[in-house]
Amino acid sequence: MTMTETLAVNPYGRLTEPATLTIERLLPGPVSRIWAYLTDAEMRRKWLADGEMEQKAGSTFELVWRNDELSDRPSVRPDGFAEEMRMTSRVLDVQVQKRLVFTWGESGEVSFDLTPQGEEVLLTVTHRRISDRTNLLMVGAGWHMHLDILAARLTGDPVEPFWDGWQRLRAAYDQRLPA
Repeated sequence: MTMTETLAVNPYGRLTEPATLTIERLLPGPVSRIWAYLTDAEMRRKWLADGEMEQKAGSTFELVWRNDELSDRPSVRPDGFAEEMRMTSRVLDVQVQKRLVFTWGESGEVSFDLTPQGEEVLLTVTHRRISDRTNLLMVGAGWHMHLDILAARLTGDPVEPFWDGWQRLRAAYDQRLPA
């Protein structure tokens, strides 16, 4: 990824509706590689969360976060966060190597849209029905940090410790998103 291409996509999420956050990343392709990082539990575990997922609408699966394991360097986990977090979700839509949509726990929904752009892939993550501003800041910082880790995994760059980055980004989202 060249510096010019990197600057073409704003790394920060933006409110596209009152309770909807959209965040984009231009990633090195091909699409099949990015798709594998979304759907294969072993690959997804390296940047987001573990959990076997059947690529079929209606199937349920569990996401298992162990954010402490996402980087080689340790960071201090903020108070109130467990070493492991789990959430049951249900696949809503699968268009192989194009779109993946699943529920976010009981109330939210997340979609991943992949658009080839030459040798790169535009990944658009849309998180809908975020309950309140506190969760919006946590979700914004969370997706931003997880996508930064995905980009680092894809390029071979060093990975910033998750919680250090998350706390920095949470403060940035508090400034960027309207109260």
